[in-house]
Amino acid sequence: MNSSRFLYVVGASAAVAGVGAAIALGAGPPKIDGSGAGKVKIGDTYKQLRAKGAVGKIGPGCEFGGPNTRSARLKAPLKGYVNFTLKNPRKVTDVTVQGGGKARGLGVGATIKQIKAKFPKAKVDHSAEQVFQLTLVRIPKGGGGKFEFGVSTKTHKTEAIGVPYIGFCD
Repeated sequence: MNSSRFLYVVGASAAVAGVGAAIALGAGPPKIDGSGAGKVKIGDTYKQLRAKGAVGKIGPGCEFGGPNTRSARLKAPLKGYVNFTLKNPRKVTDVTVQGGGKARGLGVGATIKQIKAKFPKAKVDHSAEQVFQLTLVRIPKGGGGKFEFGVSTKTHKTEAIGVPYIGFCD
């Protein structure tokens, strides 16, 4: 192997390793807090979110909300959906994350004990357990929120995180 080929192979390998290291040391999963999730912020318009590549095509929302409801799926790396106001311009009312984002390092799969450890002011609410099989753990504005975790009553692990609340439809 001549020396120029060797340098090319070594250089290419170093470049690939550097990209991998940059990804590994990058920002990590999108941040969830009281203002929104990742690129999606409460109050953003649908048009703004589409321009950022944060959501898919807008479509009918929850039928229980009436004929004018609209929602859109979150795009990778987030999984979930965004609900919008009833009139144009459509603005984000709530975001429900079902994967890909983290709040203070906690995401889907977190337990109530872990949530309370990271958010000492968290309030556990059992009112949705009967209908939705979720225990809601609300993070108040003064405690790092305003958002909530939806923890399964069966697995005892977080299934969704909603900003400022989980948008229930079922």
